Amino acid sequence: MNQEFLLQLITAPVVTEKSSLAADKRNQYVFKVNNSANKTEIKAAIEKLFEVDVESVKTLNVKGKVKRFGGSLGKRSDIKKAYVRIKSGQEIDFVSA
Repeated sequence: MNQEFLLQLITAPVVTEKSSLAADKRNQYVFKVNNSANKTEIKAAIEKLFEVDVESVKTLNVKGKVKRFGGSLGKRSDIKKAYVRIKSGQEIDFVSA
C-alpha cells in the first residue's frame, strides 16, 4: 500500500478522557478512520505510519445524531472509530508524529 492511501484511511486521533484512560491502562489508541476501511488496512496503516507493532484492531460505527438547527432538522455525519492495541513497551506520540 502506498503512503497516500494509508494517510486517507486514518483521519484523526480521538483524544478524549476515555481514550486517554484506554491508552494508559490497555496500551490502546483510538482513531477516526474512513468508513470503508477494514481491520487489515487499518492495521497496516498504523504499523507503517507510526512504526509500531499492532496486536489487535476493533472497529466501531458511530451513527450521527439528529439535531435541530433552528426550525429544521439536520443530521451529523456517521463516523467509524478504530481501537488499536499495540504491543507493550511501545507507544504512539501524537505530538511528534
